[in-house]
Amino acid sequence: MPRQARLDAPGTLHHVIIRGLERGAIVKDNADRAAFVTRLGAMAQATGTTIYGWALLPNHAHVLLRSGPAGLPRFMRRLLTGYAITFNRRHKRVGHLFQNRYKSIVCEEDAYFRELVRYIHLNPLRAKLVPDLRALDRYPWCGHATVVGRIPRPWQARRTVLGWFGQTEGRAVRAYRDYVREGIPVGHRPDLVGGGLVRSAGGWAEVRALRRQKEPLAGDPRILGSGDFVAGLLRDAEERQAAALRRGPTSQETQAVMARICKRAGASVEELKSGGRRGPLSAVRADLARHLVVRLGLSLAQAARHLGVSTAAISKILRKTDP
Repeated sequence: MPRQARLDAPGTLHHVIIRGLERGAIVKDNADRAAFVTRLGAMAQATGTTIYGWALLPNHAHVLLRSGPAGLPRFMRRLLTGYAITFNRRHKRVGHLFQNRYKSIVCEEDAYFRELVRYIHLNPLRAKLVPDLRALDRYPWCGHATVVGRIPRPWQARRTVLGWFGQTEGRAVRAYRDYVREGIPVGHRPDLVGGGLVRSAGGWAEVRALRRQKEPLAGDPRILGSGDFVAGLLRDAEERQAAALRRGPTSQETQAVMARICKRAGASVEELKSGGRRGPLSAVRADLARHLVVRLGLSLAQAARHLGVSTAAISKILRKTDP
């Protein structure tokens, strides 16, 4: 089954989970941890990404964030690629460090913000990296220490998190810490990181209740939220996708596709546009015509201009490939 596209728009709340390749370590010592956390903060500030909660563990990491103007993929690419280069150079290794596809879950804010902050910040305690909450208060590789005021990090949205727990800082810190303490006995929460309907509905109890009431269940493995939230988010994503298709690819995107296909065939874009027919040029031109019209949604006239041929020639190529 093909992978689903990520759901993202500037300002979307995501729970991101990053895992090492084949469950391998992504940090080996405190120098690695400092490099990862420093880069996390720098990339957040550079891209306008807001970080609410995070936890760095030996072979994976969790981040609760709101995507910035450039979107989630750009932030994650700059974070993971840069860190992987630093890690490989330092440990004299080559190859991939992370699983190719990090997990990103779009979250319904009102229902899950507090729970996600708590769940993420309790990861070091569940993993037995710290013995108790008092030690977690001082643990430098998790956002909890910043929220309680022990480790300042200007790039972490501490005040926003505390705003969910009280109007004054002192009361909010105490209420937040009490809330975290109450979550310790709960343990692992598969509904916050698992897949499909269970996550979307908020857990098996909610799924069973809805089924008893014979209500339709909307679920998606990319979303944590109520059925209405899931349905609305998917509807918005479809509308954005349709708008993008109507708008079509930019000239730069089209040129990049043409350059890639020509390079693969051992031809040049300039020779293709000149109308040449030597060697593979006719086959490359036909391949590009189908790609530009069928996959990128260009009109016959637009494809013809890019390929240096007539609209009739494009029409003839497409007729030859019709079933």
